Amino acid sequence: MIRVAIADDHKIVRAGFKHFISGQVDMQMVAEVGNGQQALELARKLAFDVLLLDISMPGQSGVDTLRSIRMTQPDLPILVLSSFPEQQYATSMLRLGAHGYLRKDCDPEELLLAIRTVSLGRRYISTTVGELLANGLGKDAKIEPHEELSDRELQVFLRLAAGETVSEIAQRLSISVKTVSTYRTRLMEKLQLKTNSDLTYYAIKNCLIT
Repeated sequence: MIRVAIADDHKIVRAGFKHFISGQVDMQMVAEVGNGQQALELARKLAFDVLLLDISMPGQSGVDTLRSIRMTQPDLPILVLSSFPEQQYATSMLRLGAHGYLRKDCDPEELLLAIRTVSLGRRYISTTVGELLANGLGKDAKIEPHEELSDRELQVFLRLAAGETVSEIAQRLSISVKTVSTYRTRLMEKLQLKTNSDLTYYAIKNCLIT
């Protein structure tokens, strides 16, 4: 039996996944939570086989949650769920340690296949993500500026773009204000931007935030 847990801030989404998964003879939904912090506590306290993790949640985002879980449980199969197109986040999430990346509007059968695949400790690479990875190997492949950010720079970037201050980010990520400022300077240089407003515009334009 594959024990599945889900972290998503929308109750209707959790209910839909729970209903669908519970109807499978080889799967059981064992827990559901509504934010990243609860997902971290769940991963520490409860034994399960696969975590379905929403990328966009209030407070601690899916990006932060994924990174934190990977620090203590590097082998826990995590499927990232998102309403964003694969080209915006998929490669970054795989780099951070996700076992797979799925759009929330994916075919239900694909979700089941992905859950069964990652429960075996393997990565699930959809056709779309596979094409992205393959294209990324070409010497002429276009790489967007945000795709060259480090994991931590991406975290800081998304939080700044969402309107959080340097002090708030430092507190949430448990690092110093000076360190956050350093990451901000680096990512601004990489993205060739000057202000936080520029960051927000860039993120919205590239469908990185809504």
